[in-house]
Amino acid sequence: MAAAPVWSVDPRTGKQREQVAVEATAEEVDAVVRAAHAARGALADRTVRAAFLRTAADRLEAARDQLVEAADAETALGPVRLTGELARTCYQLRAFAGIVDEGAFLDVIINHPDDTATPPVPDLRRYKVPLGVVAVYSASNFPFAFSVAGGDTASALGAGCPVVVKAHPDHPALSELVARVLRSAAAEHGIPEGVLGLVHGFEAGIELIRHPLVAAAGFTGSVRGGRALFDAAAARPVPIPFHGELGSLNPVLVTEAAAAERAEAIGAGLAGSMTLGVGQFCVKPGLVLVPAGAAGDNLVKSLTDAVSDTEAGVLLDHRMRDNFLAGIAERAELTDVDSPVTPGAGGEHTVSAGFLTVPAERLAREGDHDLLLEECFGPVTVVARYTDDGEATAVLTRLPGNLTATVHLSAEEAAGEGRGAELLAELTPLAGRVLVNGWPTGVAVAPAQHHGGPYPATTSTSTSVGGTAIERWLRPVTYQNAPEALLPPELRDDNPLGLPRRFDGRLER
Repeated sequence: MAAAPVWSVDPRTGKQREQVAVEATAEEVDAVVRAAHAARGALADRTVRAAFLRTAADRLEAARDQLVEAADAETALGPVRLTGELARTCYQLRAFAGIVDEGAFLDVIINHPDDTATPPVPDLRRYKVPLGVVAVYSASNFPFAFSVAGGDTASALGAGCPVVVKAHPDHPALSELVARVLRSAAAEHGIPEGVLGLVHGFEAGIELIRHPLVAAAGFTGSVRGGRALFDAAAARPVPIPFHGELGSLNPVLVTEAAAAERAEAIGAGLAGSMTLGVGQFCVKPGLVLVPAGAAGDNLVKSLTDAVSDTEAGVLLDHRMRDNFLAGIAERAELTDVDSPVTPGAGGEHTVSAGFLTVPAERLAREGDHDLLLEECFGPVTVVARYTDDGEATAVLTRLPGNLTATVHLSAEEAAGEGRGAELLAELTPLAGRVLVNGWPTGVAVAPAQHHGGPYPATTSTSTSVGGTAIERWLRPVTYQNAPEALLPPELRDDNPLGLPRRFDGRLER
C-alpha cells in the first residue's frame, strides 16, 4: 500500500491548501490498532472515562475558533453552522459522560438461586462489557458531530472501547486537530494517547475493518462505500458488528386535507428543509407525495417561489458536485419528469437548488423511474403527484428503508378524524423516526432519539444519535454460581458502586 500525501482542499475553489499527512500503510494501521487495544485497561474505571469525556468537551470548546476556522476552510459549511455543530458535539460528549456516571447502560440483572422454579434457577448475574477496539469511519457532511469526536467516538469511549478513526478525506486537517485535542484530554487523566487513533487513506480504511483486533465498526456515508465495508466486516474469519448509516430518501406524504388547509406553509417549509446545508443532510426530504389538483398546485407554487429565492451553494467537494449534476441530468431525462425549478450548476464551484415533479403512478410500478427512489445528495427533491390514496400507498410500499418518514395532516386528521392513524401505521415500517407535521432535518440529541432505520438507512437496528447509541459497543455476559469475592463490583449484592439494577425481579434505582 503506497503512502500517498493527504491534502487539505478548499471546496470553494477545488484547489489544494496544504499537505496534512500521508496515507497510512498496513504496518501503520496495525500499530495504531495495537496501541488502541493496549489502552483498554485505562478505560475500565467509569469515573475516569466520564471525566475524560468532559475534559474532551472542555478542550474542544477552548479551541473553538481554531477548529471552526479549519472546518470552514475544508467544508465551506460556514462559521455559524459549524459553531453550532461543535456545540452539539461537546453536548454529546458530556451527555455520554452522564450516562457513564449513572451506569444504567450496564443493564445489571441479579437472580439469586430458586430451587422451587421449574427448572431450578441457579445464581445468575448479568451485565454488559465493552467489545474492544471500535473503528469509526467519519462522515463528510458533519465534520464535528459525525467525525473524530462525534457520536460514534463518544459512545464507544463511553462504553469503555478505544477508538481508531478513519479520517474523511474532505476534512483531514480538522481531523488531525480534533484528534490532538482528544489525546491531550486523555493524557490529563492518565489514559494513553493511543486510546484515540487516527488514520488516513482509502486502503487504510480497508485494512482497519479487516484488523483482527478491531471488534466493531461505525460508519456514516454512501450506500456503495458502506456496503463494501459491511461485507468486509461479515467476511472476516471472525465477523464483527458493523453499524452503518448508508442512505435515506426520507419520504414525506402530504394529505389532500393538509394541502388544502396550509399549502403555502408546507411548500415553504419543504423548501427550507430540502435546501438546508445545500441539501447535504442525511435526513433531507428526497421524495414528497403531494395530491394532484388545486391544493397540490398551490403547494407546488409555494415551493417554486421559495426554492427560486434560494442562493447557490458550495457542496463539500467537487466529486459530490459532479455526482449531483450527473444525477440531476439522468433524472430529468425520464419521461413525464418536469423541473419547475431546475437544479444544477450555479457557477464554476457551486450548485443551485431545484426540484423535479412526476406523476406518482410512474413510481407505483417497477421501471426506469426507480431512479427517483434513490437518494440524490444535494439540494433537490422529487415531488410525486398522486391522484388518490391507493396510488400514494402503492408508492410507499415500494420504498426501501429510511431514517425518517413524515406525514402532514390537517387539524382534523391530527385530532383523530380520517386516516391519520392509518397513515402513521403505513409509515412506521419504513423508518426509524416518524414525524407528524414537521420536517426531518434537525436531529435532536436526546435519550429518546432514534437515528437509524431499515436497510439501507442503516445496517443494524441501533441508533447513532442519543443515549442508547452506547449499546452498539457492548455485549452481555452472565456469571453463574460465581463466588461473591470473585465477582466484579457491578454484580455484588451490596452494590458498592450504587448502580441501578434489577435485583431478584425488583427494579432498584
